[in-house]
Amino acid sequence: MPDMSRSVKMRSWYLFSDLSKILSMAAQPISSEQMRCGIEEAKSRIAENWHEVRASVADAARAAGRDADSVRIVGVAKYVDATITQWLVDAGCVELGENRPQSLIEKSGVLDGPIRWHQIGHLQRNKVRRLLSAEPVIHSVDSQRLLDEIHCEASQQARSVDVLIEVNVSDEDAKTGLPIEQAEAVLRQLVESRDSQSGEPGARIIGLMAMAGWGTTPDQAQRQFAKLRGLRDQLQTAVGIPLPELSMGMSGDYPAAIAEGATLVRIGSSLFSGVLP
Repeated sequence: MPDMSRSVKMRSWYLFSDLSKILSMAAQPISSEQMRCGIEEAKSRIAENWHEVRASVADAARAAGRDADSVRIVGVAKYVDATITQWLVDAGCVELGENRPQSLIEKSGVLDGPIRWHQIGHLQRNKVRRLLSAEPVIHSVDSQRLLDEIHCEASQQARSVDVLIEVNVSDEDAKTGLPIEQAEAVLRQLVESRDSQSGEPGARIIGLMAMAGWGTTPDQAQRQFAKLRGLRDQLQTAVGIPLPELSMGMSGDYPAAIAEGATLVRIGSSLFSGVLP
């Protein structure tokens, strides 16, 4: 893949890193009463943030020699309640990600719009049954047992569920995700035991997901994202199924991820800049 300009990477890194650190400490989503500005100003700022992020993602794609439409933005709404999330949808963001299954389930029942939901946080097997009612893309499949549970439950509900295998590309013990060396065995078991790409009910593996390690620079993050892209290419050949989606890159490092082929970038903090306390 072509190298992206250093200025694009560093601008994104410094613009979002401080805000991301603050937001990571917040345990509960905020309500409109807790915002740092009034309702109309918040709506305006969210709309402006959305358009700025879309333009920045498009710039990063073009810097990598890619079509801007080849990258989709998943707006991470874990920081805010359903009311504020609706303002993001109204601004034009219709692919929404949540860390907690319960939040995704609750919001999916009240928000308006053609929303495509994404479960991006760690998922326990006992949460799968209820989660599938929202028909999300599940990015965080990090074990054989979880994949089997999703496939079994989806089959029982007569649903076809798109999933991504989460891989630990940073080799950090604190990170979730399969070790790189285990990814092929997990894919192969599903593919060989079931026709997982046929469109029949069950889990359908569509790609891989990863997060860069804590405290990495944009250049370090790009090398880790390159590992995921290389693994995806290897698995497509070894297992014999298409894996078109690469979910990698967040507010502080998405230009680096786009340079390495990301098709889904998970952006949250920058979409709510100027709104959160």
